[in-house]
Amino acid sequence: MARVIVITSGKGGVGKTTSAASIAAGLASRGFKTVAIDFDVGLRNLDLVMGVERRVVYDLVNVIKGEANLHQALIRDKRVDGLYVLPASQTRDKDALDLEGVGRVLKDLKGMGFEYIVCDSPAGIERGAQMAMYFADEAIVVTNPEVSSVRDSDRVLGLLDAKTRRAELGLEPIKTHLLLSRYSPQRVKQGDMLGVEDVLELLGIPLLGVIPESKSVLKASNSGTPAILDETSDVAQAYFDVVYRFLGVDRPHRFIHEQKRGFFRRLFS
Repeated sequence: MARVIVITSGKGGVGKTTSAASIAAGLASRGFKTVAIDFDVGLRNLDLVMGVERRVVYDLVNVIKGEANLHQALIRDKRVDGLYVLPASQTRDKDALDLEGVGRVLKDLKGMGFEYIVCDSPAGIERGAQMAMYFADEAIVVTNPEVSSVRDSDRVLGLLDAKTRRAELGLEPIKTHLLLSRYSPQRVKQGDMLGVEDVLELLGIPLLGVIPESKSVLKASNSGTPAILDETSDVAQAYFDVVYRFLGVDRPHRFIHEQKRGFFRRLFS
């Protein structure tokens, strides 16, 4: 059965789109037919991060409005088998989305055999974000280790509990996961950011993974490549850990503690 996953947060700039692209690519690389949908109407970025911006002809709003069908709007990734992108509109606003239309698109995607539908939510708690999370089965809440980001994520958790289809129908609640991004053990040690345990205590949801702070994220975004595909980077390894844990594979958490440098690294640094 297809699973709808929303990648969400209360604050912008925390790494939602990077995470949506990497998690979708990771799931597809494990053999699951996966589509990533950009819900940030008017400010689309997922197509850029995934390197398909020049191939966009139709978008999510075109499909909802009946101006195109899914086969016309879906873009197949050329690097990962089974990975597709459904871009957002760059010329409409978020009022172009409606629950009936979004629900119809998700139903049709399930009918096309997609096993995972990854919804890249816009930041905040406005209409676009609520559309992205309404039909979700699971939610990955992306948070930076800073007080304002954690506080805003707590507000999103409240919406996931109350403003979704599952909540309205009295079904089992959306399963939530915490993804802590841009984490630096050194800065935690210096007192410049919250530690993992601090964030877990404040939000009270299970930790899915920690993504280390790294310049490789910017490099991947600028090259139109999901960060997970740069397998030499710590960020890619962290995202693969996240995907495996999401699929139920037990993986030890990494990148939480400061790595001790060996003698030769200290000598030549």
